[in-house]
Amino acid sequence: MVTQVVNMSRNGVSDWLIQRVSALVLAAYTLCIFGFVVLNPGLDFETWSGFFNNTGMQVFTMLAVLSTGAHAWIGMWTIGSDYLREHTLGSGATTLRFIYQVGCVLIIAAYLIWGINILWGNN
Repeated sequence: MVTQVVNMSRNGVSDWLIQRVSALVLAAYTLCIFGFVVLNPGLDFETWSGFFNNTGMQVFTMLAVLSTGAHAWIGMWTIGSDYLREHTLGSGATTLRFIYQVGCVLIIAAYLIWGINILWGNN
């Protein structure tokens, strides 16, 4: 049986809400980027760089990076708990699920650290 210890939140309602809010943030971010590209047909590096050097856009990008991490964790946890189970994989399912979840955490953490470094690091 999968316990809540490895879950991101305390219950399914919180996970559902985090998943939906993060999806809305990512949709708004995508529309913002798409709108900027459409409204700037002669887009060059200086314009693009200036757009992302704006503190508001950096904060919005950071929010999108965090939303991606939260959205991915809940989705990957759900996949692991739904499909990596004893009745489908046998007695090694718990070990496999643990390895899977550790791998997911490491990849998501690397993504978050990389995103923070890109946004706020001194380049």
